[in-house]
Amino acid sequence: MKKFFTIIDWYIIKKFLGTYVFTITLIIAIVVMIDINAKIDNFIKTSPSMHAIVIDYYLNFIPYFVNLFSPLFVFIAVIFFTSKLADNSEIIAMMASGLNFDRLIRPYLISAGIIALCTFLLNSYIIPPANVGRINFENTYIRDRKKHYDTNIQLEVEPGVIAHFGSFDNSSRRGRDFSLDKFDDKKLVSRLTAKNITWDSAYHWKIENYMIRDFIGMREKITLGEQIDTTLTIVPSDFMISVDDSEQLTTPQLKKYIDRQKERGIGNIQLFEIEYHKRYAMTFAAFILTIIGASLSSRKIKGGMGFNIGMGLLLSFSYILFMQVSSSMAIAGAVSAFVAVWIPNILYIVIAAYLYSKAPR
Repeated sequence: MKKFFTIIDWYIIKKFLGTYVFTITLIIAIVVMIDINAKIDNFIKTSPSMHAIVIDYYLNFIPYFVNLFSPLFVFIAVIFFTSKLADNSEIIAMMASGLNFDRLIRPYLISAGIIALCTFLLNSYIIPPANVGRINFENTYIRDRKKHYDTNIQLEVEPGVIAHFGSFDNSSRRGRDFSLDKFDDKKLVSRLTAKNITWDSAYHWKIENYMIRDFIGMREKITLGEQIDTTLTIVPSDFMISVDDSEQLTTPQLKKYIDRQKERGIGNIQLFEIEYHKRYAMTFAAFILTIIGASLSSRKIKGGMGFNIGMGLLLSFSYILFMQVSSSMAIAGAVSAFVAVWIPNILYIVIAAYLYSKAPR
């Protein structure tokens, strides 16, 4: 029985993963220096402690950045070391020994699988908690991106109970022009309106200057009051959604949040759906871009590896750009989040299949 891993397999896997780690280390070092230079004025102005800068921000910034540009790192690693193998005629020697391209691609896919698994685990369970510290640091010392005010908010508190806020100020935890409608078999049975409503803690709310209208058959009962404490199974974070909120939830939390918001009839959850589907799409992208990179750079060409590296950078940056453009389409409501996130992968699968068919056999 033949060994599943040969010397060539181990050689390619070590080359792939070694180049991947080296590429990440090199680019991250450059990016951190650029980021420090860009934010030095903010650091001087707001005076965060060195512990906050290093631990709360950059220690959390690095895994976030690695994950964000993981497709680029995979592509660069494959293009670089495969072009070098081809330039040194090592691939020609492998194939001359009876190794065809279909067999040669196996250690590439194994390496891509290791990277994909690490990427998914980081993206789903490790980076979201780290993003909490990074985003809190940015909101405190660089630029506050939290959502503090919104108008015309409507959501389902529980089945048959609809809440509406004319406006809500998250800084003061106070809403205005509040109403709470209760339905029984699609028939309105009670309506509460109030001038002001204030969130206290957990699900505890204080309603001020309220009027309750109970509809009993053909009769109507009206109750007026100055203040009442009540329990509503909603909190401001259910409807005060900031652009960075989706990045702070683990994948199971994200799925639970999306399902819960859909049940409540909240419509502005595109960012959460995009983030959820992107985590799976980016994981699968490691295999697609590995096949493209290996197919593109396995042939020895005139002029050395410069052309392959240039094409690799062009394709990898175009993939990231295409992902951002398609995500914008989902935010605008043109397509669903699932379709928008997977369009780049579908297109690049076609490119991968074409280049794979043209790879040297």
